[in-house]
Amino acid sequence: MGFLALAAGVYFWFVEDPWIFSFPEFVVARTPFWFYLLPLAWLLLLVDLYDLHRASNWQRTLRGVLIAAIVGGFMYLVVYFVSDDPRFINRRSVAAFLLSVILLTLFWRRMYIRLYAAQGSVRRVLVVGAGANGQTLARVYREMTPPPFNLVGYIDDDPEKIGKDVEGFRIFASSDQLLRLIDEMNITEVVVSITGELRGQTFQTLLDVQENGTEVTRMQTLYEDLLGRVPIHHLESDWVLRSFLDEARSGFFYEIGKRLIDILGAIVGLLLLLVLFPFIAIAIFIDSGWPIFYWQERLGRGGRSFEIVKFRTMRQDAEKEGKAQMADKNDPRITRVGNFLRVTRLDEFPQFWNVLRGEMSLVGPRAERAQWVATFQQEIPFYRARLLVKPGISGWAQINYGYAATVEDTSVKLEYDLYYIKHRSILMDILIILRTVGTALGGKGR
Repeated sequence: MGFLALAAGVYFWFVEDPWIFSFPEFVVARTPFWFYLLPLAWLLLLVDLYDLHRASNWQRTLRGVLIAAIVGGFMYLVVYFVSDDPRFINRRSVAAFLLSVILLTLFWRRMYIRLYAAQGSVRRVLVVGAGANGQTLARVYREMTPPPFNLVGYIDDDPEKIGKDVEGFRIFASSDQLLRLIDEMNITEVVVSITGELRGQTFQTLLDVQENGTEVTRMQTLYEDLLGRVPIHHLESDWVLRSFLDEARSGFFYEIGKRLIDILGAIVGLLLLLVLFPFIAIAIFIDSGWPIFYWQERLGRGGRSFEIVKFRTMRQDAEKEGKAQMADKNDPRITRVGNFLRVTRLDEFPQFWNVLRGEMSLVGPRAERAQWVATFQQEIPFYRARLLVKPGISGWAQINYGYAATVEDTSVKLEYDLYYIKHRSILMDILIILRTVGTALGGKGR
């Protein structure tokens, strides 16, 4: 879409410029290099929407495209007014690009949503087990728009449940009727969400279902696919050991590649910090005085402590009683300049020094204070598992969830962190970095 819009912008510029007659010559001689970067800039502004479930939501898509257009237009105005030669930046061509890319993006997303909804309507799911796992899955399903599949109902081996509704879905029969129900209801997928021990006869029935060509999925796997999170309240010990001690082990080449990306990213970040530091420091000083930075002890990989450095965004007396306090989205302790630094992620730039030192990574769970780790690991299952990897400046939880002001919020962020630990790869790290850049450019940080 971006390149089609680029062609439209170049064409409008060509039509306006009578001094040259050949379109190929115009493209080579007259169009500046920066103009060809517009599709990349648009991609960065929209990268937050390149998520299967966000892309399938029309309201989120429309809001994201409009925000990207406003931010892109504002950035163009800044470049236009600070340019030495404003004539070198053709306003109509940029306007043609923006209008074309907005319309093309909305058209493509609308078609994708229709296709996504059509696929969901033919995917018919029957859930085995109407206990806590199955009920959680139903609640997740009801919150998704458009629905990713057609949840037909449940089967359960508890005779007292049969014929009743759970979360608005009928419990049809016991597991010995599973094969019959699959045929009668045109089921395409069976989800196993049994809470507790799996009976031998039920296990054999599920094997028969799979042999007959119907897909069988675990509730935990489907939960991950739908939300990009690990269901920490619905995990069994053997599943945890298998996922986070065996499957989640990273390879040698991944570790080397990740460290190289960290070093390169840290160098680029520190160079940008050198350019921005005088302006940020003056703004912080005028707004709330000294100090400009603040240092705080955090826990890294394996629970090893280190000192994190950030631009100060709160009042000097933010913790005057000496007790750790969780930050809220509209926390009154945040200064005016601090709020701007947070939404643009500029307050994180000094942490590139921690990355260069090897204490942090560009991507990983948020570095947390020892007090909070001690508290949360008593209240949230598997909380300490996030210390299996280095903390990051950004991460899967940071780009998908806002402030964690309560234990419940922290539980959700942990689900995102554990999903990252289980599925981490170079490609996933790059995606998170790109989405972080898009978030910062769009002023949507935290």
